[in-house]
Formats: sequence, C-alpha cells, structure tokens
Amino acid sequence: MAPAKTAKTENKPKKEKVFHPESRKAGQISRSHFRKGKLSEAASKRNKKQLAQADVYGFFYHAIPPEGVLSLEDLHSIVRDVWLVRHDVELEHERAARRKGRPKSTKEMKLEEIKLREAEEYRTGMEVPDLTHEPTVELFRRWDQKEVAFIYLLRFVRISGAEPTVTILSRPGTHHTVSLVHLAPIVSSTYCINTGSSIKNPSLE
Repeated sequence: MAPAKTAKTENKPKKEKVFHPESRKAGQISRSHFRKGKLSEAASKRNKKQLAQADVYGFFYHAIPPEGVLSLEDLHSIVRDVWLVRHDVELEHERAARRKGRPKSTKEMKLEEIKLREAEEYRTGMEVPDLTHEPTVELFRRWDQKEVAFIYLLRFVRISGAEPTVTILSRPGTHHTVSLVHLAPIVSSTYCINTGSSIKNPSLE
C-alpha cells in the first residue's frame, strides 16, 4: 500500500507590524529615520566640502616650484593671474551662447558669483599654504592629493591684494617642522607677520 501523501505546509510571509501613528513605538521609528536622514545629509555635505577643499589645495600643490620656494610676489601672481581667472573662459562661453535679450543661465550666474566672492576674499585677505616657507613646501610635496587631514600639518598665511607686501601667519601648522611655537613662547600666531625672511610681532615693537 502506497504511503499517504502528506500535505505541504507553506511558509506564510510575516506580516509587517503596523504601529499606531501616535504610539511610542511609531515615534521611536520616526525619530530613528529622521536621525539617519540627517546623518546621511551631513555626510554628503561633508564629502562635498572635503572634495572642494581638496580641489583648492590641489591647485596650490601644483603651484609648488620644482625646486626651492616661491617668492611672495610669485604667490600673489599665482592667485591673481591663475586662480582668480580660472573660470573666465567658461564664463565667456556662457555669455557668448546667451542670445540677446535672454536672461543669464544658472551656470553663468553661479560662475559670476564665485568670481566676485573670491576676488573680494583676495582683496581683504585670503588664506593659502605658505609656499614661501621651505619646511612647509618640503612637507607639502609629500601630500598624496587625497587626504585633506594632511593639510592641517602645513603652515598657512593670509595674503591680501590690498597689501601685497604683508603676510599674516594664520595657522602655524601642526607638524613639528613647520610650527613656530618652538622659536619663542611669546610669539603669537595671530599677529605674526612675515615680511621676506624676517618674522615680526607687532606687539613687541
């Protein structure tokens, strides 16, 4: 006698739990999703900011001379004649493509905004890696052009189109080869002015 066939038991999919909109559990889930969304948004903004910073630092990395350091005049020239005009060709193309009487494109307005903002930043004081400082340049050469955190090791100065002969030390750098802290405890990085090869502290004069 053939064995009787046993009925197959089907695995029914589990029903998704539905919580009342005003329940405590629903509130917890909602807050969790909101926090994840905020974290994701913050991470995205941080990544975009880091990419933008890497582009800026990458520009100055490629401005490092094959040997030695830049003069202060050379540093100003690179900012004024290369960095600030890098969008000019693209901007002129957008203007040429716009028909007479038509409003500016979003791209054209964005490029003009960037150009005006950066020109004003340079006029009032722009922070740049100190490519006139040999230890900073030598350290900068070792950058992999990816890790933004490496940049904090470098010494930064603030240069201004309004005062092209003056540089203000804005960040002394965290690497021991570029930091000025060991030179004299009284030196303040906020007021330290580098003119050529000498370093002055206005508060001591």
